[in-house]
Amino acid sequence: MTEPHGNTGPFYICPMHPDVIKAAPGKCPYCGMALIPEGSRFGIVRHMMSSPLHAGIMIAALLALMAAAMMLWK
Repeated sequence: MTEPHGNTGPFYICPMHPDVIKAAPGKCPYCGMALIPEGSRFGIVRHMMSSPLHAGIMIAALLALMAAAMMLWK
């Protein structure tokens, strides 16, 4: 699913389906994930942090890693 040639603006891609390329932000027709700007640095992390569930999982993982490091430090 690619946009027609001739569009020189920014493109948006699905993090899970890189073959989905759109000229405007939206949702992936396959999985429903939000499209992110192509070539954006840390686009997937920014996308994941926009969801409260994903943000909570990332914070919990960071806390678990810190707790494990403190246990090993002793």
